[in-house]
Parts: sequence; C-alpha cells; structure tokens
Amino acid sequence: HGFVSRLRLSHQAEGKTSFGMSVFNLSNAIMGSGILGLAYAMSNTGIILFTVLLTCIAVLSSYSIHLLLKSAGVVGIRAYEQLGYRAFGHPGKVAAACIITIHNIGTMSSYLFIVKSELPLVIQAFLGLSQWYLQGDYLIIIVSIVFILPLAVMRHLGYLGYTSGFSLSCMMFFLISVIYKKFNIPCPLETEIFTNHSDNTLLEETCPSRHAAGLTCAWFALQAAYTIPILAFAFVCHPEVLPIYTELREPTRRRMQNVANISIVAMFVMYFLTAVFGYLTFYATVEAELLHTYIQVDPLDTVILCVRLAVLMAVTLTVPVVLFPIRRAVQQLLCPEKPFHWARHIGIAVCFLFLVNLLVIYVPNIRDIFGLIGATSAPSLIFILPGIFYLRIVPNDKEPMNSRPKIQAACFAALGFLFMVMSLTFIFIDWASGESHNRGGH
Repeated sequence: HGFVSRLRLSHQAEGKTSFGMSVFNLSNAIMGSGILGLAYAMSNTGIILFTVLLTCIAVLSSYSIHLLLKSAGVVGIRAYEQLGYRAFGHPGKVAAACIITIHNIGTMSSYLFIVKSELPLVIQAFLGLSQWYLQGDYLIIIVSIVFILPLAVMRHLGYLGYTSGFSLSCMMFFLISVIYKKFNIPCPLETEIFTNHSDNTLLEETCPSRHAAGLTCAWFALQAAYTIPILAFAFVCHPEVLPIYTELREPTRRRMQNVANISIVAMFVMYFLTAVFGYLTFYATVEAELLHTYIQVDPLDTVILCVRLAVLMAVTLTVPVVLFPIRRAVQQLLCPEKPFHWARHIGIAVCFLFLVNLLVIYVPNIRDIFGLIGATSAPSLIFILPGIFYLRIVPNDKEPMNSRPKIQAACFAALGFLFMVMSLTFIFIDWASGESHNRGGH
C-alpha cells in the first residue's frame, strides 16, 4: 500500500500535459501504418461489412479503455503492468509487460518497414540519387539514429505532443490526396499490371462488380483472414492510454475517457474515408499497401511523391510515442522502485531500436507483421487483459460477479480469446494455401 500511495503522489506531480496535446498523442498512437492496409481490407469484405466491422472495433476499443480506466481508478494505479500485478500477482505483471513489449515492437517494426521500402524510392525520385548508402537497410539505421532516438530519449511523453500534431497533419495530407486521386485516376485503369488477370473478363467489369465482393463470395473466410486483425491493429492504443493518463493535467477518469473517445472518433473518420476512397479508386486491384498501388499507376506523380514523404514523416514521428510504453514496461519489471536515471532511460531506448532495426532488415513482408501481431497481441490488449483485470480488481462487494458490468467484462474477455483463435486459424489456412504470397504483397 505504501508503494501504491507513492505511485499516486508521483502521478499527481507529473500531470502537466494539456487535454489537446493528450488527444494528439493518443490519436498518433492509434493512427499508424495500419491505415495503409485498410483499402485492401475493404476490397476483401466490401464496403458494408467493412463499415460494420470498423464501427464495432472502434466501439469495443472505447469500452475497453473504459474498463482499463475504471480498474486503474479503483486501485489508484496508472501503470498497465501494476494492474497486472494487482490482478494476478507477479505472473500478471510479467504477462502484461511482455504483451505490451511484443505488440509495440511489432508496431515499430511495421513503421520502420515502411521507411525501409519507401524512403529509397522517394530519395531516388526527388534527387535522382542511388548510392549504396541510400539502400533501405542503411536508411532505417540513419533515420533511427538521427530522428527517432533524440525524440525517444525525452523524459516525458507530453513533450511529443507537438511532433504528434505534425504527424497527424501529414496523415491529413495523405487523406486529402487519396480523396483527390479518386477523381483524378480513371477507372478502369489502363496500365499493364492491371491487365494480367487470369480471367478474360473486360476491365470495365472490375469497377462496379466489386462493391459487394465480401458479401457475395463463398471464399470470404479466407479473404477475411487478415481483414479483422488489420482493423484491430489499427485501433490499438491501449499501452499508451495509462502513460498519457499519468501525464494529463487535471487527470480524472471522465477527462481521460473524453481524450480516448475524441481520438477514436477522429481516427475512425480518417480510416473510413481513406479506405472508401482508396478502394473506390482501384477496387479489386488495390494492393496490401495502398501507396504501392498509386506508384504502379505513375511512379513519378508529384502529389504521390509528396504523400509518400508525408507518410514517412508521420510513421517516423510515431515510433518514439510507441517506444515509451515498452521502456515503462521494462522498468516496471526490472526496477520498479528505482528513481529515474538518464543512463537507464537512454540505454533501454537504444537496445529496443537496435532490435527493431534487426527485425525490419530481415522480415520480408509487412502484411505478415500486420496479420500475426494483430491476431495475437491486439486481442490481448483490446479485449482480454482489460476484461480480466476488471473482473479481478473491482471488488465483489461493489460489483458481484453476477452483476451486469462484470458479466459484460467476462463476455468481452471471452470475445478476445475467440477472436484470437479465429484470426490465427484463418491466417495459417491462408499461408497453407499460398494466398499470402500472391495477394497484395510487395
């Protein structure tokens, strides 16, 4: 209890970040490279089913944050790992820290993978340079050292509110460009890559016939193998919620829930518009990474080159925000009661950036990262952990196990287990059938 009271005091002393900056930071944590896969997800499910799935996952994410904040409020703790400790002792603390670490490493890897694949092409297009040190593997190391590390070693997450705001502005430019290109690129497309289909149907049929593809095709299950994980991955911000809550000025549960709701609604609108206009531009020919589809149309299009640069800046500036919960998880595991020390603070950031660079250099396909991480850690962070923490932490004398909130939390956790098993099953079937190698990869 002494440790808990010290935590409370330290958290109250730290709350310096404004409401607006907190929204920027949480929105930036939600909005990541998953946005590039949403048009492809819509091509697999159709517009109606995609809208239903996206709405459901957005609402469930908000409810999940409500469970987290209520659990944190009951015990006065604003650290995910310490909630795990209060719920299940040391194993709970280790499990929470490991899931956060694995998930955020996957997130950082997907961001840097985009830098690796896009930055060499952008530099070559703008400057006409193609020296050996401008290859993707070398560039992500340079970007990590020059841009990411200085931001990642800042002491407080609140300082990143300005870079988060700039990152969101870059993604707004991306969205506006996607909408503009819908009315700028003709359909049917008349480039070689869109004419090599095995069937002999006219290209004109490609456009209108895909509106309800996901609703009418019997092979929906296989095509949906990545769709739900990509959508879940696109809304995971739960490791960042409690650190942002810790640094929020005048921190109350309602105020933090408002931060979360505004962030989720803003990202829902951005995701939906990006998916709809990206899909309506290319229909069935959209690739797993939307930018690559535009490149196939015109590799030297100035607007798309600027968009690629904006997306690169956005994902680069998001990496430090995602790194904060990893460092916090490691510190909670290894040295929870030690005071802040710069050497430890910087050392953890350097180690994890080094690890992520290794992963990005050796993992071949961003879709595999989205699918596997989304199918394992995302259900844990969105559904399972908040649900079981709530069941264990909220006292039974306040809410009996047969009360409606506890039953809802139990169903929520069970939904997470079901979702994880289904997603992994679909992905392994997909891999076994060879689909992942011929549908929308790089």
